[in-house]
Amino acid sequence: MSAATAQPGLLLFGRRAGSVLLALLLLVAGAWTSWSTAQHVVFTEDREQGVMTVVRCEGEACSGSFAPAEASGKPRASVVIDRSIGEHKGAKVPVAVKPGTDEVVRTGGPGFLHAWVPLGGALLLAAVVIGGGLRLPRVAWGVGLTGGALLVASFATL
Repeated sequence: MSAATAQPGLLLFGRRAGSVLLALLLLVAGAWTSWSTAQHVVFTEDREQGVMTVVRCEGEACSGSFAPAEASGKPRASVVIDRSIGEHKGAKVPVAVKPGTDEVVRTGGPGFLHAWVPLGGALLLAAVVIGGGLRLPRVAWGVGLTGGALLVASFATL
């Protein structure tokens, strides 16, 4: 076997390996980014929970007062939440407090879906890599539709 006939095989292997690594990198980055918020929504037993009343929204965040769900919790005059399409002045949002901070995250079904939005975007991007780089169109459609469904569900519930 000469070096000239081995090169196309190496190029094919390199393209496939690079595509697999890129798709995995996208999915891991999306999951990692989502988990930083989702962990507070998924594991709510050890988090202080309550209701935030939105007072003001500026830029990328909204602030307001926090009323705890349990009598053992402490009310806070000001907590901060990342802004999404669902917040407006006077809205009451169920939230969980991030430990050691005055930051809160939305809880419940809408909060769960909103926390996984970065993963939905990563799934859409990975679908392009899977379809184009790996030449697996059925898998790409499945991954892309899953990511799209996650994003649409998050948008619809907020």
